[in-house]
Formats: sequence, structure tokens, C-alpha cells
Amino acid sequence: MRLGIIGLPQSGKTTVFEALTQSAAADGNRQESRIGTITVPDARVDTLSAMYKPRKTIFAQVEYFLPGKGEHGGAKKDQSIWTQVRDCDALIHVVRNFSGYGMEAPTPKADAMAIDQELIISDLVVVEKRLERLALDERRGKKPIPEELTLLNRCKEALDQEIPLRRFPDIAAAKILRGYAFLSAKPMLILFNNDDENDDLPDAAHLPEDEACMVIRAKLEQELAQMSEDEATEFLAEFNITASATDRVVQRSYELMGLMAFFTVGEDEVRAWTIARDTDAVDAAEVIHSDIKKGFIRAEVLAYDDLMAAGSYAEARKKGTVRLEGKTYKVLDGDIINFRFNV
Repeated sequence: MRLGIIGLPQSGKTTVFEALTQSAAADGNRQESRIGTITVPDARVDTLSAMYKPRKTIFAQVEYFLPGKGEHGGAKKDQSIWTQVRDCDALIHVVRNFSGYGMEAPTPKADAMAIDQELIISDLVVVEKRLERLALDERRGKKPIPEELTLLNRCKEALDQEIPLRRFPDIAAAKILRGYAFLSAKPMLILFNNDDENDDLPDAAHLPEDEACMVIRAKLEQELAQMSEDEATEFLAEFNITASATDRVVQRSYELMGLMAFFTVGEDEVRAWTIARDTDAVDAAEVIHSDIKKGFIRAEVLAYDDLMAAGSYAEARKKGTVRLEGKTYKVLDGDIINFRFNV
């Protein structure tokens, strides 16, 4: 999962990136793109690793991407920013909600809407160009795909009304539109970057409607990321931070994107795999390897909670909580799966 970090100048995007990835300030050109990969914290993986004592323990991972060069807004807008984040799975929109010397008072709702407008305009350009191309092809005798044409016209209608495409789940999830990588269709988490002493969301009147929002005190979290474990524990308590920004943002990102984890276990490896909710067993198998999907026979499934209740896999089998499922079984969060396949 790759999350692109966007926002207006001076919103604190770099500080947020460094807090989330626990990375130090970059040397050299600050305009260069930066990528940070972090481990997704999951106590269940720790427990399974302690139980199986494998040679390797592999947590799920999240990649944060901070696009380089160019700035958002007005005449300085650089479309290369949007090109860089088009392949991201979701966007983290950093919005300034802090004061500073020489800065105007923060206007979080207006700032959030300004970036949304840029996403909408960028998508509208793509849609209009494609519709023009389809109309030209039709005049030449090549008929468009009806589903694509219908969806593109719906996109244009929404974008003309300045409504981001993520508000329409069927459009955002449409397979036929995936190649367009519409920016306003991507799941978005708005991070309000607050002053050190402020842990509250802006007043309701200043929140964008129907958006996933949360607060981060990025400067504090950046300092926290550079501390030792003992220092961090004391720091968390002093500023009443119950969990690090990394943990909170990853958890909220998973919820926003409808993601979850299933596990594979054994003496060689305990591993978490990230999939979308409502994924069929055969498609979950493909996440591990395409050959497993191709030769899929059955999925041997044990719920994590059932394993904990039984105390061991063998005991769970005796209790009858280990079961065989077919291709269309909807994998659940925390399922421990052994895929049976033949290629």
C-alpha cells in the first residue's frame, strides 16, 4: 500500500513524512521525492511469532511517498506533483492548523478545498480529453464501450459540479476506469497539522463535509520519532499521546481503504498479508503467488481468536474450528490460512 502525501506549501508535509517514517531530515535537495517504508504494527503477528518461533517474521508494510519539486496552488502549481501521486493507492492531505511567525491565521477548510479543486480540475482534463477521443473514434466508425462511456459522462457531471469522485463508491471502484488513476477518486485522509498544545479537530464549521479527518501534531511527532524507547515513553505521557502518529495514521488508513490482514504461519515464516475486505479466498491466494491462485484447491482456515482460545493449531483442529473453504469464501480479518493447491 502506497500513500501519497500532499498539501499546500507550509502545511508541514515534510514534517509529517518524517514523523510517520521516523526518518531524519534529508540532506541536499529538499525538492527531491522521498519514499519511506514502515512496518504495520500488529500485536497478532507478535503473538503468532512467539507461538511458532519461525525463522522469519514479516509484518505488513506501508509506503509513504512525498512527491518532489513544484508547489501547489495558483500560478505556481506544478502538474508533475499530480503525475507523481497518480499511482498511489490513497492520499494523505496535510492541512495547516497551526500558527507561526509571519503566517496568517490558519484556514483549514479553505485550504482543504483548495487542494480538492486542483484534484478535480486535473481529473476533469483527463475525462474531457478521453470523451473527445471517444467521440472522434465514433465518428470514424469505432463504437465506444458503453460502460466506459456511461461512467465517464457521470465523472464529468460530478466534476463539473466540483464533487470529488471518491464520493461515488461505484465510480471509484470501477475496474474499467482504473487505468485513468483519477486523483479525486482515491481514498483521502485529511491530517490537520496542529500546534504542539492543540490536540483537537477544528470546529465542525471548519471541517470539510463527509471526509475522513484526524489531527496530528507533526512537530511533536517528529521529535518523538527521533527518541529512544525510554525517552519516547516519557514524552508520550507528558503530551497525553496514547499512540504514535504512525500507529494512528496506519490504522485509520486501513479503515479508510477497507483493508485488513490475513496470516500464514509455520516454522519457516509467520507473515501478515494485506488485502481488501470481502476478498475471495482464491484472490487472497494470488497475493502470495499467482501459481497458488492458478492451482487453488481449498483454503484451510482458522480464525486467529479460535487459535488463541484453543492454544495450538492441533487443539483447534480437535475442536473443529479448522475448516476447509472454497474459492468464493470471503476472507475475514485475522484468518490464518493454509492454501492447498496443485500446479
